[in-house]
Amino acid sequence: MTKCPICDNGKLKSGEIEETMFGIYLGKFPAEICDRCGESFTSEEMTKKIEMIAKEKGIWGLGIKTKVAKTGNSLAIRIPKNIAKFLHLKEGRDVFIHPEKDKFVIETI
Repeated sequence: MTKCPICDNGKLKSGEIEETMFGIYLGKFPAEICDRCGESFTSEEMTKKIEMIAKEKGIWGLGIKTKVAKTGNSLAIRIPKNIAKFLHLKEGRDVFIHPEKDKFVIETI
């Protein structure tokens, strides 16, 4: 049994994880799971399979770093074209924005 490299206290045990990315379900995959902190580790082969599924669903690489800009008295964040396309956003569309701890959420209406 292998020691967990994250918490350094738990032991890794074979199990199965459900993987999602950006709220899209990718499937269930075999993994080693820490019995203490719950961190999971997939094999290189499974990681590549998860990546391939995400690419097939068009969600691989959607996360991106961007800058906050000032426009008048407000702040603005540019939404990259691939994210706008994924969310079906168009100019003039209403969205609902709200804060959560350490982040904010933009929901399409």
